[in-house]
Amino acid sequence: MQRVAVILCGCGVKDGSEIHEAVATLLALDRAGAEALIFAPRGPQHDVVDHLTGQAVPGQARDMLVEAARIARGRIGDLADLKAADVQAVILPGGFGAAKNLCSFASEGADCSVHPEVARVLQEAHRARRPIGALCIAPVIVARVLGAEAHPRLTIGNDPATAAAITKMGARHTDATAAAVIVDETNLIVTTPCYMLAGRIAEVFDGAAALVREVLALC
Repeated sequence: MQRVAVILCGCGVKDGSEIHEAVATLLALDRAGAEALIFAPRGPQHDVVDHLTGQAVPGQARDMLVEAARIARGRIGDLADLKAADVQAVILPGGFGAAKNLCSFASEGADCSVHPEVARVLQEAHRARRPIGALCIAPVIVARVLGAEAHPRLTIGNDPATAAAITKMGARHTDATAAAVIVDETNLIVTTPCYMLAGRIAEVFDGAAALVREVLALC
């Protein structure tokens, strides 16, 4: 059974991992007969957003690992304990948390920094030839970590500003539709736009299923 690490960073599209994308990824892995091992970094989220109003809640703090455990049904590990050599692939669902918690792209664009544990895992995976999958906005993390070295081919859909930032970080952007996947066979990286473009949840599940299929094929 192929073991795939899924990296989360909270629970909720506006301040953590996008729940539909995370669940779609986990479902696709299970249907493919792979074992999903869920991880998240310890530490506070960048902010806490009231998902009813869309507004940040002043003075409130939540831990990324504790919140992500909601999606994982408690079966989750500290990202610091993940070694890429122990899994066959790594997948990062999206959500604003990926751009605020796993990296600072939401506030700093192409000049962003990446959470050190996330950067470590991606670098380990790339060196060990473990496939990497990234959904929605998460490809910007891959671009920041591996862009200058590997110049991976990625997609976040067709947003010109985000595509330009990816190019600035050293990666190569390719436009794609919501459920399409872009496969960089040289670098073993698979990306799909999901909610960067999707108008329906079915498109998200289709994109996640296609990404998982391609990631497992590269293992």
